[in-house]
Amino acid sequence: MRTLNTLVATVLLGASIASAHAGWPDKPVTMVVPFPPGGSTDNVARMLSAKFQERFGGTFVVDNRPGAAGMIAAAATRRAAPDGYTLFVSSLGPFVIAPHLVKSPGYDPLKDFDYISVAVQAPNVLAVPASSPHKTLQDVIAFLKANPNKMTFASAGNGTSDHLTAELFWQQTGTTGIHVPYKGGAPAMTDLIGGQVDATFMNINTAVPLVKAGKLRALAITSNQRSPVLPAVPTMEESGIRNTTVYSWQAVAAPRGLPADIKAKVQEAIAAAVNDPAVKPKLLEVGFEIVANTPEEFAAFQAKEYARWKKVIEVGGITAD
Repeated sequence: MRTLNTLVATVLLGASIASAHAGWPDKPVTMVVPFPPGGSTDNVARMLSAKFQERFGGTFVVDNRPGAAGMIAAAATRRAAPDGYTLFVSSLGPFVIAPHLVKSPGYDPLKDFDYISVAVQAPNVLAVPASSPHKTLQDVIAFLKANPNKMTFASAGNGTSDHLTAELFWQQTGTTGIHVPYKGGAPAMTDLIGGQVDATFMNINTAVPLVKAGKLRALAITSNQRSPVLPAVPTMEESGIRNTTVYSWQAVAAPRGLPADIKAKVQEAIAAAVNDPAVKPKLLEVGFEIVANTPEEFAAFQAKEYARWKKVIEVGGITAD
């Protein structure tokens, strides 16, 4: 009888929890973004929040919490209740890069989050000023080999995707350059266009309008195949540089312990949003690629990316300083 009572109690508890989750969201959902308004991640988060509100009828609020390479927002998300009312919309940095740069980031990306889906991804582009003497990727490599630590590469800061892509490029080609970190992407682009720095690995979303305007020259792209928005630009791999396929990506996670039914709802909503006929063409035209993978696929991808960038950071001796 005790076993039967226990079984009945368990079933009733499960039914009660399922009933509670069925009403999600019955209060505002906070979508934490670890960067200021206006960037790629913020734009993706705001697109998702609008589509979520259409789909669920609730309120989804984007909460920008910039600072410390995204670690402040990631740590705050970790401390939130795993009830589906706090979601973390971020690029790869806090998930797979920042934790390798400091001893105590305030969270463990391998243990503290439930990974829901990578919404979109975009490759980086090796770009130089339009006035640069370097016309091809081979020109850059030849110059680097003949002139170690002479060519400057701008980035939006230590540990950013553009910085680490340059480090990976140097490691894979046996060359060295000078990393010039800026306090954000905008000043880095200003100096690159002005010729104060020689090159950068910039996100394709930023590169496309500058290349088309004739202000920058794109030499190579880090995607696994050529991008339809820059079809004349060869990939690093087809140019003979192995293991340099790199994507920046925007994804959604939640504090560990998210109920399975809410996780499924959010993943389905992400996939519907990025594939919406009113949204997908706009994402594609600026260089994004649609991913919308499953929680299991995202978790496996995150672990692989985490290990990959850990190695690059260790080999390059990179720190957050």
